[in-house]
Amino acid sequence: MKGKNILIGITGSIAAYKAAILIRLLVKEGVNIKVIMTPLAREFITPLTIATLSKSPILVDFFNPENGDWNSHVDLGIWADAYLIAPATTNSLSKMAYGIADNLLLTTYLSARCPVFFAPAMDLDMFQHQATQQSIEILKNRGDFCIEPSTGELASGLTGKGRMEEPEVITEYLKNYFSKNKPLKNKKILITAGPTYEAIDPVRFIGNHSSGKMGYAIAERASELGAEVILISGPVSIKLANQNIKLIKVVSAAEMYERAKENFHNADIAIFAAAVADYTPVNPSEKKTKKDNNTFVLELKKTTDIAKSLGAIKKENQINIGFALETDNELENANKKLNEKNLNFIVLNSLQEEGAGFKYDTNKITIIDKNNNIQKFELKTKQKVAEDILNKIVELIENNKII
Repeated sequence: MKGKNILIGITGSIAAYKAAILIRLLVKEGVNIKVIMTPLAREFITPLTIATLSKSPILVDFFNPENGDWNSHVDLGIWADAYLIAPATTNSLSKMAYGIADNLLLTTYLSARCPVFFAPAMDLDMFQHQATQQSIEILKNRGDFCIEPSTGELASGLTGKGRMEEPEVITEYLKNYFSKNKPLKNKKILITAGPTYEAIDPVRFIGNHSSGKMGYAIAERASELGAEVILISGPVSIKLANQNIKLIKVVSAAEMYERAKENFHNADIAIFAAAVADYTPVNPSEKKTKKDNNTFVLELKKTTDIAKSLGAIKKENQINIGFALETDNELENANKKLNEKNLNFIVLNSLQEEGAGFKYDTNKITIIDKNNNIQKFELKTKQKVAEDILNKIVELIENNKII
């Protein structure tokens, strides 16, 4: 877990004292810690204790009333590789299940892009109550991980299930998660993302509306799954959160092709998610073009098709993935690109679908493979779409179909 960013949420439970031990253990593992406490949690353990152990200021409120500094739940959710809520009271679990965000801990939960773990802590009757069990099932079905409480003496004096699991057990749970969930470990992945800008003159360019969000989401998730990631990115405004990703910035289609070609030979997997310009000006002007005429004729030439060119030299044990953004004849056009570019599968999305395409935080895709198997997915966040794409790649690897 060394180097992982783990966000810890502490809710108002007598078991909050265990959070101090848990934080100490995680820090010893080399984990970077940030902590959010609910207002009531401060009644059970002091922020000073937690801040000292975590080596980071404790966050409780949405903003600092003295200077107005905002504690961004969005930034916290992006920073974290995992969000662990321990202890998690029935009150907080219920609010998490039904999307109630009345404190910083809960708002951050709804913004988190990372795996979420929660360790319930409550009296046995509260834990067994149908409402609590229903909330836990909702969270588990959503993909969150429940670290089951243990059985023992409770704060009420009763004995039963409801004790927050011991810090040593929770630490091992996280270690096992991060070690097992690395299906792309030792794999090198080349990813292209964003638009390219083709210069008309020093001021103007031909471009497109690509934000780069899809490619960046794939890069972040691939790194989380253990891959060594090289991300070749056109001009975007995204700040890369994962420092393990090697970022190569380019501007034009020609630059992107050269950098992709340089790195393709050593890549196990190449994912061509960039929206590369199909044409570029033949003779870009070295000086700003003056607005002297009512019309302006610009001669264009084709750019190199990166996916097609690298597909032509693809080795048998390499996986190449392409994208097709279409407005009509979607399946026909996608299949054509799949074959022409020697891809293992292609990710199709249509501008006709609401919430899909450029600039959105969501996407709706269809995956088509070489055997014409078609798999359609619902509208999801681009982070979830990235998981679907990478899961397909892992499936190819694990089934010994390639690599």
